Amino acid sequence: MELRLRRLLLLALICLHAPRWASAQQPEEATVIVKGSSRIAATDDNYVCATIDWWPPEKCNYNQCPWGQASILNLDLDHPFLAQAIQAFDHLRIRLGGSLQDRVVYDVGTESPCSPFTNASNGLFGFSVGCLGMDRWDKLNDLFQRTGALVTFGVNALYGRYNVRRSIWAGKWNSTNAYDFVKYTISKGYPVGSWEFGNELSGHGIGAKVDAKLYGKDVIEFKSILRQLYKAPLSQPLLLAPGGFFDQQWYSQLLETSGHGVVNALSHHVYNLGGGNDVHLIRKILDPKYLDRAEDTYRDMQLTIQRHGTWASAWVSESGGVFNNGGQLVSNTFINSIWYLDQLGMASKYNTKVFCRQTLIGGNYGLLDTETFLPNPDYYSALLWHRLMGNGVLSVDINAPRQIRAYAHCRRQQQGITLLLINLSNTTGYNVTLQNDINVSLGKRPDLEKRSSFTHRLKKAVSWLGRKPTSDTKRREEYHLTAKDGDLQSKTMLLNGVPLELGDAGSIPAMDPVLVAVDSPVHLAPTSIAFVVLPKFEAKACS
Repeated sequence: MELRLRRLLLLALICLHAPRWASAQQPEEATVIVKGSSRIAATDDNYVCATIDWWPPEKCNYNQCPWGQASILNLDLDHPFLAQAIQAFDHLRIRLGGSLQDRVVYDVGTESPCSPFTNASNGLFGFSVGCLGMDRWDKLNDLFQRTGALVTFGVNALYGRYNVRRSIWAGKWNSTNAYDFVKYTISKGYPVGSWEFGNELSGHGIGAKVDAKLYGKDVIEFKSILRQLYKAPLSQPLLLAPGGFFDQQWYSQLLETSGHGVVNALSHHVYNLGGGNDVHLIRKILDPKYLDRAEDTYRDMQLTIQRHGTWASAWVSESGGVFNNGGQLVSNTFINSIWYLDQLGMASKYNTKVFCRQTLIGGNYGLLDTETFLPNPDYYSALLWHRLMGNGVLSVDINAPRQIRAYAHCRRQQQGITLLLINLSNTTGYNVTLQNDINVSLGKRPDLEKRSSFTHRLKKAVSWLGRKPTSDTKRREEYHLTAKDGDLQSKTMLLNGVPLELGDAGSIPAMDPVLVAVDSPVHLAPTSIAFVVLPKFEAKACS
């Protein structure tokens, strides 16, 4: 009787925080079983990454010019919100790069004037060659060192090459400018943890493309430069390539040409939702079949590495979902966190080590607003992932409609596990029962048509408690994310019913959980997200 009363009170409290439930239909039942016996994959400790791009204010698409002063060359590096947003991650990985990186000259050892990008009808992407001055590089590194950022820098891979016809570029890469730039960086003690060679030059290319064999030979040369300049073995940075859209044949040829141990991470980009003018973006984000298409890319990348380059790992070095600056009032609103967190979960299952979000700031897809520097909803989603989801990836079985997405990781730097739940349905809430797979093997995810078989096997599973409960195993932490006023295109995200807003002087708000009885279902509202931390979950893979 007492347990029943507690559940009723809990449900009443959650309903107060999620008013849309009042008009929604009765919640349905769902079950998620976490397999804690072994890890299926592992991410880097700093899996969450954000980018800063080169685009100048004149970069426009669909009569929108959303970049403003947000590029590597003109971003206000002294804005107090910027430093605090980076510091909140405790070593946020930042990747500097983008479409124009292959037309950047580094102003070290050169005699030409250092000029910014300007409009040029005959230039790549409609812009001239641009220049990075060393005074600007110094200021960028001052920010990175003050905030503890981990830096990935994208190198100009078209320097010295020439355009043969259409988008095809030929000729040998001229390494002299990159050599001088890396040498300067080392001389100043700037800790660049990884260098990425080129941007979107693989396969059919975007704007420009380079043959895989030629690219592979140039990667060998760049690796030689890094080995020569970084003399101490322990100081060797990672070499990433090619930073493009995955093409299995091209990527395989790159690995075969460059050879063992040259490319440390095979990097690719993900823009799986379409262009910024697509009127169906929200429908795509809420369509499980559409979201699942991206899984093929992650799977094929994993297979390519297993077959042709076991020494390399997989990185997503750029992912904005919506290409051409992102989707206005989609990429910077609550609805995009459903896409973003689902991609973080999906990529992690296939041993993706790092996932870089386009962008930290800039365009319509910035984690921070380009003009105000205020966090958009995805900033808080990224921060929660970073704080709660550890690097050990666990398998889950889901007995629910496909609208329920579930991902499980070992808890970050603490005992237990963290579960990410996403409800794609905008009408139906779910009571999600959590289970452990101790003493039972469930095999593949059961189909809904096989409920009776699933239920039979489920009866053999013990509850997540595993053994005898103790006083400190009776509660779990829950972080429920919903849109303000139920508006999926709101720029305000609610955490357990409370708006996430910066404090005085731009301080990041406390992101505290609600504590819930561990043996009760997780109440997942329509179109909502929940991180669930189970401190005493019995998972051998996480011990």
